[in-house]
This record gives sequence, C-alpha cells and structure tokens, in this order.
Amino acid sequence: MSKTFRGTYTVMITPNDAEGRLDLKALAAFVDWQIREGIHGLIPLGSTGEFLSLSEDERVAVTETVIRTAAGRVPVLIGTGAEDTREAVRLSRQAERLGADGVMVIPPFYSTPTDDELVHHYDAIARAIGLPIMVYNNPATANVDLRPALVARLAAIDNCRYIKESTLEVTRVRDILRLCGDRMTVFGGILGFESFVEGAEGWVAVASNVAPGPLSRLFTLVADADEVREAHALYLEWLPVIEAVGGHRYVAATKALLTHMGLPVGPPRPPRLPLPADEDAAMAALVERLRLAFHAG
Repeated sequence: MSKTFRGTYTVMITPNDAEGRLDLKALAAFVDWQIREGIHGLIPLGSTGEFLSLSEDERVAVTETVIRTAAGRVPVLIGTGAEDTREAVRLSRQAERLGADGVMVIPPFYSTPTDDELVHHYDAIARAIGLPIMVYNNPATANVDLRPALVARLAAIDNCRYIKESTLEVTRVRDILRLCGDRMTVFGGILGFESFVEGAEGWVAVASNVAPGPLSRLFTLVADADEVREAHALYLEWLPVIEAVGGHRYVAATKALLTHMGLPVGPPRPPRLPLPADEDAAMAALVERLRLAFHAG
C-alpha cells in the first residue's frame, strides 16, 4: 500500500565537492540531518537538485543514496521529468525499481504540449508504474501551465494523486480542490503558508533545505493545530530565508547558505555560477543573524 504524502517536503540540493564532483557522503549526511530536524518528506532530482546537469550514473547514485539513507523514515519522491514521454516512463520505472515511494514529474519543458498531449504523457507514465505521481506545475520553467481545469482531467488518471502548484496564484489551490475533491492532494510550490491556509496538504519547499525544522512546524501549526496566527508569526520569522532562495539564483543561494551553516555542498554546476561576492556575504550575514547551523551526527 502506498504512503499518504502530506507536510513539508524538501526539494533537495545535490552536493558536489570543491571540484564539482558528486559528493555522496555529504548527501547522506544531509538526508540524516533533514530527517532529524523533522522534515516530512524528501524529493531529490528536482530543479533545485540540478537534475538536468547530472549524468545517468549520477542520477542513480543520488536516488540510491537518498532512499538507502532515509531507510523508510520519511517518504522519498524522485524527480523523473523528461522531454520525451518514453524517457519519463523509463526514469519513473527506474525510480520504482530502486525503492522510491513516488515520483514528481514536471511536464515536457520544450515542446509546449497541448492539454491532450499532457494528459497522454501523464497517463503513459501512470500506466507504466504503480507509484503515486506528483504532477508538477511550474509555468515559468515548463513553458506550459497546468490550470485547474486541466488538473481535473489529470486527476482522473489513477496514479495522479498529487500536484506541486508553483505559481503565485494561491487561489489555484482552492480551485483545484473544488474541481478535484479528494482525487488530487495539493502541495504548494512557491507559496507555503498561503497554500496551507487555502487547504493544501503540503509544501514542496526550497527553503527547507536550510530550515527543515521550522518550515515543517509551519505546516503542522496550520494543518494540524489550527494555529494560524502562530504559524503566520513563524512564517514572517523565516521569510528572509524563503525570499533568499526564491529568485533565479535559488540553487546557488541555497548552496551558499548551507556552506555558511557548516555543510560544504560545493558550487552549482554550469551554466549556473556561484553567487557574486556581495551576495555570498549577504548569505553569510543571514546565517549569522538567524544563527543557522548544520549539526552532523
């Protein structure tokens, strides 16, 4: 029986060493720390994980390391998006074979498929695996927008039970729930607190790479304790981190913050570049101001 996914899930960075080579030891330590801090789930090989900059062998190594280290303590969803439907099917089957709890699939991001083509794409993946699929709506990167009416069509596909909704239109959460009912569970993408208030059952967060404990508690306060005022105060406290990793330098900023916290995770891979010196200094100051630290072991 598949697990039910809810809560704050970290869309994980992929650590590299100083020369840019995959650092699986740092990745395992990062997974352990995330879980000790209270994260509800982990998603490697998303955009923040630089999935398009990894080789086939590296993708497999990341998947195996995260699943093995998590050891069933939290759900692990693997990013398996691809431009070719056959490749998305292959990657999703691979994730299932390696022990993933689910897959997160961004639409084909170059061919700008039609609604009918998108339904066919997700249906083909769903027919190939037995895992839950988290559909990923991010119009800014995928060049297509999975609007609520289309999401309702995708919800008719048996395995398509989750969506990461990454727009700034928080009313999308309301409309997806209104159209899909219990056939589709919504996770916020960019907006966490606001999505929880609208009824989202989770958040796929970049900022929880840096602050897994507080941002997991943010979900619990709203969804489980109905303490919206306390949650809002916590949200404002951590908003500087959310904003710091929210722009186009989200990979570089997240890696800079973690490095200043005491977890060297290496530079991003080109074409992404490390932060300029002034922006890196701002990340160091933010870590000091919030007294953020990585505690290994």
